[in-house]
Amino acid sequence: MRAVIQRVSHASVTINGAVKSEIGQGFLILLGVCDEDTMEDVDWLVKKVANLRVFGDENDVMNLSIQDVGGNALVVSQFTLFASYKKGNRPSWFKAGSHEHSIPLYEAFCSQLSAAIGKPVGTGEFGADMKVELLNDGPVTICMDTKNKE
Repeated sequence: MRAVIQRVSHASVTINGAVKSEIGQGFLILLGVCDEDTMEDVDWLVKKVANLRVFGDENDVMNLSIQDVGGNALVVSQFTLFASYKKGNRPSWFKAGSHEHSIPLYEAFCSQLSAAIGKPVGTGEFGADMKVELLNDGPVTICMDTKNKE
Protein backbone atom coordinates (compact mmCIF):
# COMPACT_ATOMS: atom_id res chain seq x y z
CA MET A 1 0.00 0.00 0.00
CA ARG A 2 1.09 3.50 -0.72
CA ALA A 3 -0.28 6.56 0.99
CA VAL A 4 0.21 10.27 0.59
CA ILE A 5 -0.84 11.87 3.87
CA GLN A 6 -1.48 15.60 3.84
CA ARG A 7 -2.17 17.61 6.96
CA VAL A 8 -5.08 19.84 6.01
CA SER A 9 -7.13 22.68 7.43
CA HIS A 10 -10.02 21.35 5.35
CA ALA A 11 -10.61 18.98 2.44
CA SER A 12 -13.50 17.68 0.37
CA VAL A 13 -14.35 15.25 -2.41
CA THR A 14 -16.94 16.15 -5.03
CA ILE A 15 -18.45 13.62 -7.46
CA ASN A 16 -20.76 14.71 -10.30
CA GLY A 17 -21.07 18.18 -8.80
CA ALA A 18 -22.15 16.93 -5.33
CA VAL A 19 -19.93 16.96 -2.26
CA LYS A 20 -19.51 13.33 -1.12
CA SER A 21 -17.33 14.02 1.93
CA GLU A 22 -15.73 16.99 3.63
CA ILE A 23 -13.61 17.43 6.73
CA GLY A 24 -12.06 20.16 8.81
CA GLN A 25 -8.61 19.86 10.39
CA GLY A 26 -7.00 16.48 9.90
CA PHE A 27 -5.58 14.28 7.16
CA LEU A 28 -6.40 13.92 3.51
CA ILE A 29 -5.04 10.48 2.63
CA LEU A 30 -4.57 9.35 -0.96
CA LEU A 31 -4.40 5.55 -0.79
CA GLY A 32 -3.12 3.15 -3.43
CA VAL A 33 -3.37 -0.63 -3.25
CA CYS A 34 -1.40 -3.25 -5.20
CA ASP A 35 -2.20 -6.94 -5.63
CA GLU A 36 0.57 -7.97 -3.18
CA ASP A 37 -1.03 -6.01 -0.32
CA THR A 38 -2.65 -7.86 2.58
CA MET A 39 -4.43 -7.10 5.85
CA GLU A 40 -0.98 -6.89 7.46
CA ASP A 41 -0.32 -3.84 5.27
CA VAL A 42 -3.64 -2.32 6.36
CA ASP A 43 -2.85 -2.90 10.04
CA TRP A 44 0.64 -1.40 9.79
CA LEU A 45 -0.47 1.64 7.81
CA VAL A 46 -3.44 2.43 10.07
CA LYS A 47 -1.20 2.30 13.13
CA LYS A 48 1.38 4.59 11.50
CA VAL A 49 -1.19 7.12 10.28
CA ALA A 50 -3.17 7.23 13.53
CA ASN A 51 0.00 7.85 15.55
CA LEU A 52 1.82 10.16 13.12
CA ARG A 53 2.84 13.20 15.17
CA VAL A 54 2.63 16.15 12.78
CA PHE A 55 0.20 18.48 14.56
CA GLY A 56 1.48 21.37 16.64
CA ASP A 57 1.54 21.25 20.44
CA GLU A 58 1.31 24.27 22.76
CA ASN A 59 4.82 25.32 21.62
CA ASP A 60 3.90 24.86 17.94
CA VAL A 61 6.19 21.82 17.70
CA MET A 62 4.92 18.92 15.58
CA ASN A 63 4.39 16.58 18.49
CA LEU A 64 0.69 15.61 18.43
CA SER A 65 -1.18 12.93 16.51
CA ILE A 66 -4.53 13.17 14.76
CA GLN A 67 -5.98 11.41 17.81
CA ASP A 68 -4.48 14.00 20.17
CA VAL A 69 -6.05 16.94 18.30
CA GLY A 70 -9.40 15.26 17.60
CA GLY A 71 -8.70 15.56 13.87
CA ASN A 72 -10.66 14.16 10.97
CA ALA A 73 -9.65 11.94 8.06
CA LEU A 74 -10.69 11.78 4.43
CA VAL A 75 -9.43 8.76 2.46
CA VAL A 76 -9.44 8.81 -1.34
CA SER A 77 -8.55 5.77 -3.45
CA GLN A 78 -5.67 6.61 -5.77
CA PHE A 79 -4.52 3.84 -8.11
CA THR A 80 -2.19 6.30 -9.86
CA LEU A 81 0.19 6.04 -6.88
CA PHE A 82 1.33 2.82 -8.54
CA ALA A 83 2.08 4.41 -11.90
CA SER A 84 4.99 2.94 -13.82
CA TYR A 85 6.80 5.62 -15.80
CA LYS A 86 10.05 3.91 -16.79
CA LYS A 87 9.20 3.39 -20.46
CA GLY A 88 8.12 6.46 -22.41
CA ASN A 89 6.04 9.30 -21.09
CA ARG A 90 2.63 7.69 -20.75
CA PRO A 91 2.34 5.95 -17.36
CA SER A 92 1.01 2.43 -17.12
CA TRP A 93 -1.03 1.11 -14.22
CA PHE A 94 -0.15 -2.58 -14.26
CA LYS A 95 1.24 -2.38 -10.70
CA ALA A 96 -2.07 -1.11 -9.29
CA GLY A 97 -4.29 -3.70 -7.65
CA SER A 98 -7.42 -5.05 -9.28
CA HIS A 99 -10.79 -3.73 -8.07
CA GLU A 100 -11.63 -7.14 -6.59
CA HIS A 101 -8.49 -7.07 -4.47
CA SER A 102 -8.25 -3.34 -3.73
CA ILE A 103 -11.78 -2.43 -2.64
CA PRO A 104 -11.89 -4.74 0.43
CA LEU A 105 -8.47 -3.48 1.59
CA TYR A 106 -9.47 0.16 1.01
CA GLU A 107 -12.66 -0.39 3.01
CA ALA A 108 -10.75 -2.19 5.78
CA PHE A 109 -8.28 0.69 5.97
CA CYS A 110 -11.11 3.22 6.29
CA SER A 111 -12.91 1.14 8.91
CA GLN A 112 -9.80 0.54 11.02
CA LEU A 113 -8.72 4.18 10.79
CA SER A 114 -12.19 5.25 11.90
CA ALA A 115 -11.90 2.98 14.94
CA ALA A 116 -8.40 4.27 15.69
CA ILE A 117 -9.35 7.96 15.63
CA GLY A 118 -12.77 7.43 17.18
CA LYS A 119 -14.87 9.07 14.49
CA PRO A 120 -16.19 8.39 10.99
CA VAL A 121 -13.73 8.66 8.12
CA GLY A 122 -14.80 10.50 4.98
CA THR A 123 -14.33 8.67 1.70
CA GLY A 124 -14.45 9.18 -1.99
CA GLU A 125 -15.97 6.62 -4.34
CA PHE A 126 -13.77 3.86 -5.66
CA GLY A 127 -13.26 4.25 -9.42
CA ALA A 128 -15.22 7.52 -9.70
CA ASP A 129 -14.06 10.75 -11.33
CA MET A 130 -13.48 12.76 -8.16
CA LYS A 131 -12.63 16.40 -7.62
CA VAL A 132 -10.50 16.73 -4.50
CA GLU A 133 -10.12 20.10 -2.85
CA LEU A 134 -7.82 20.77 0.08
CA LEU A 135 -5.95 23.40 1.99
CA ASN A 136 -2.63 21.78 2.91
CA ASP A 137 -1.60 23.05 6.34
CA GLY A 138 2.12 23.67 6.65
CA PRO A 139 2.48 22.33 4.03
CA VAL A 140 2.91 18.91 5.59
CA THR A 141 2.92 15.95 3.20
CA ILE A 142 4.21 12.49 4.13
CA CYS A 143 4.55 9.54 1.74
CA MET A 144 4.40 6.00 3.13
CA ASP A 145 4.81 2.62 1.45
CA THR A 146 4.15 -0.57 3.37
CA LYS A 147 6.80 -2.33 1.30
CA ASN A 148 9.40 0.16 2.59
CA LYS A 149 8.89 0.22 6.35
CA GLU A 150 12.40 1.41 7.26
